[in-house]
Amino acid sequence: MTSLLRSLLDDDATPFAVLHRRGTDWLDVLVGDVLDVDRLADVPLDGGTVLALVPFRQVRERGFAAHDDGAPLRCLRVRERERVPLAEALPLLPAAVPVEPEGFDVDDATYADRVRTVIEDEIGRGEGANFVLRRDFVARTGSAPGPAVLGWLRALLERERGAYWTFAVRTPGLAAAGATPERHVSVAGGVARMNPISGTFRHGAQPPTGAELLGFLADTKESEELFMVVDEEMKMMSAVCPDGGRILGPYLAQMSRLTHTEYVLEGRTDLDVREVLRLTMFAPTVTGSPMGNACAVIARHESTPRGYYAGVLALLEPDGTTRPDGAPGYEVDAPILIRTAYLDDAGRVTVPVGATLVRHSSPDGEVAETHAKAAGVLTAIGALAPARTEAPAPVLADEPGVASALASRNDRLAAFWLRPQGAAPDPALAGRTALVVDAEDQFTTMLAHQLRHLGLDARVVPWQDVPDDPATDLLVLGPGPGDARHLDEPRVAQLYELLARRLATGRPLLAVCLSHQVLALQAGLPVAPLPAPRQGVRLEVDVFGERAAIGFYNTFAAHHGPGAARTPLLGLEVATDDAGVVHALRGPGVASVQGHLESVLSSDGLATLRRLVGHALATAPSPR
Repeated sequence: MTSLLRSLLDDDATPFAVLHRRGTDWLDVLVGDVLDVDRLADVPLDGGTVLALVPFRQVRERGFAAHDDGAPLRCLRVRERERVPLAEALPLLPAAVPVEPEGFDVDDATYADRVRTVIEDEIGRGEGANFVLRRDFVARTGSAPGPAVLGWLRALLERERGAYWTFAVRTPGLAAAGATPERHVSVAGGVARMNPISGTFRHGAQPPTGAELLGFLADTKESEELFMVVDEEMKMMSAVCPDGGRILGPYLAQMSRLTHTEYVLEGRTDLDVREVLRLTMFAPTVTGSPMGNACAVIARHESTPRGYYAGVLALLEPDGTTRPDGAPGYEVDAPILIRTAYLDDAGRVTVPVGATLVRHSSPDGEVAETHAKAAGVLTAIGALAPARTEAPAPVLADEPGVASALASRNDRLAAFWLRPQGAAPDPALAGRTALVVDAEDQFTTMLAHQLRHLGLDARVVPWQDVPDDPATDLLVLGPGPGDARHLDEPRVAQLYELLARRLATGRPLLAVCLSHQVLALQAGLPVAPLPAPRQGVRLEVDVFGERAAIGFYNTFAAHHGPGAARTPLLGLEVATDDAGVVHALRGPGVASVQGHLESVLSSDGLATLRRLVGHALATAPSPR
């Protein structure tokens, strides 16, 4: 049947979506009515299928910053649908109408300057581990929106490979066509999956070779970039899934002009799928980490709103179940809105594209990455000539040595996150309570999950909502972005006060990363920038006589000179490296650590956490 698809070819008024999903040999054609809503919770799930276009501005639902362009959270309430075999559909779709290119709205030199500024002023000040900066390629067309996006869809289906979704959408005032490589989140059968993709191997004029790919896989910058986004999405999984999720992979995502590395994260959830979407806004692969600060950095350095770039296109379908409240159960499949061309009613075409900036980034390299990422869509819409060679690329995953090179990446990751995690309570910790203070870094969700694994009853609260005297066996003051010396910053000042009050009571506490630095200041140690940021770095360090491989995300560190083994104030025992960088502190009822024991990079994280928590609880003096 092709009647519904045929009806769209001469109709530029009916709202529609045409979707091709990875692993299928058909197109889903959806026609329906448009409804714009304010919040994800308002997306109507009353037994029918809904396709939701979620703009980036929706991230404000999580309290994060975003330029507000008024882009609507748009729902296509499906009333008709058909499935058309791909071989039948392609000849029916119109040929792509070329556009008149105008170029990038931010030129190469300016974009390189912005990259340099973010590396030096944002990562260099400890505001986060990685950030994504966008720019838009702009073009014009006189074609009507419906035929235009259907023609671009045909070109993408014929030219692009490896996309998770290839699609065309037409609604009033908004039309788009894209080939996105990345699932953000899906939920089916109670299993949530996320699919962080990062690291970009750019193909040249000739087909790529296995040897070239092996060189890319050995690049430290590329692997660290992927591990950082895995950590960030595992934070989201720990908020969505009671078991915290596990890591599968890594894999290759090979497309026509480039190849990415990726993992799949999965865990069980019973949340409403709309709440899953809200808690995972938006992927760190297109924002950065930690999420709150990444959104603030985007707002500072991108001069225009993002529209739908970095949002999601979410297909919500009834799954035949009934929720406890009697409402129909739903599953969701939501790819990230990247590698997409947008067309408005005035004929303006935009293709947004971004690069992930980390401490190793080269401004020129990130400029080149934006060109490579845009190339597939720009070729499909006729703004860029096809590649000079038509020779087929080899299947890179099958090249000699590639499988082992990929698998070796997991040698550096924590086994805790690589396999299903049944609880393993420590008798000395089981049944104790822990209050984990979130200082604007969702690593606390992973930390709380590990504490529960060890047998503690752990819950997370924002730093603003901590009571003056928490009635809990263990107070865990968590990590966050920024400079611990800035006591005039409300969040840092609150951490300082919480630590001081807890120390005064003698009750057990654990301080992590930023909070560890605040504790170090109270103990009389100086805190200063490191010679180079340790953002997404795995180091083997001595933690009170035991070597431990731990992931670090810090630009600043406490320092301790040679000589005395204890801090000038509080008399805390110090664990340092040869350069005097303080990795941990401990005393009666007190423990702290600079690294992130909860990170996927921390092979010895769980064992070290058990030791430090056990020390704090076992050595606390009687409450005063």
